Amino acid sequence: MYVDVLVVVNVFIDLMLLLCVSRLLHLRPKPLRLLLGGLTGGALSPVALLPPLPPLLNLPLDLLGAALLVLVAFGRAAPKRFLVRTAALFSVSFSFCGVMLFVCSVFRPKGIAVCNDVVYFNISPIVLIILTLVCYYALLLLKKLTKGAAGKPVCTVTLRCGGKETAFRALIDTGCRVREPFSGEYVIIAERSCLQDFSLLELSKRIIPFESLGGAGYLEGMRAEQVLIDGKEVTNRLYIGVCDGVLQGEVRAIVPHELTKT
Repeated sequence: MYVDVLVVVNVFIDLMLLLCVSRLLHLRPKPLRLLLGGLTGGALSPVALLPPLPPLLNLPLDLLGAALLVLVAFGRAAPKRFLVRTAALFSVSFSFCGVMLFVCSVFRPKGIAVCNDVVYFNISPIVLIILTLVCYYALLLLKKLTKGAAGKPVCTVTLRCGGKETAFRALIDTGCRVREPFSGEYVIIAERSCLQDFSLLELSKRIIPFESLGGAGYLEGMRAEQVLIDGKEVTNRLYIGVCDGVLQGEVRAIVPHELTKT
């Protein structure tokens, strides 16, 4: 087993796994952070050179390694969100290993070894890239085939007002019927944490009622000078409805489907 091959292979594999997790959870990490995450995974790969570890020790080490990669690649997050990201990377890694081991058992390429849950492939770089891409797109296909409410299309919303700008990811929802009661204008619903660069005191405020399966309530409404969805300016006049703790998960905003029509 060559250490240089072991490290380089795992840098590439961990980078692809982090990209897959970012797609699955609709994250937008900086490319440099993803690269650092891949390099961190490569730096941890020499654990394969240690004597075989017992499962009760190996599993916690795997979880700690996944948590470290998540911290490096995606940065700090609330405890619940951090655990979700770590669990996603842990699950994707096991799925990747399963697919790779299946392919290798069927085609029996030479130079494969698994030690302490670290995969070593002494194979052609082209073959490695092809197999990794196959696993990557297979996982994305599985996501599309099993998508439910969490599998709705996602867009990037950019708000501009008073020389300030903020951007966040939002679900495109065909069932979003919330409107500003007096004007009837559309409302983009977002968690307050998405609007950390804005103060409601700077903008015209409205109280916007809403109803959902979970009950009824009110949103603090504000208007932005300019709204862009995936880089395209929205010509409709609209409000931003601010909520606290209503929308959970990685994507914490909702955009009415009508606003995304061309």
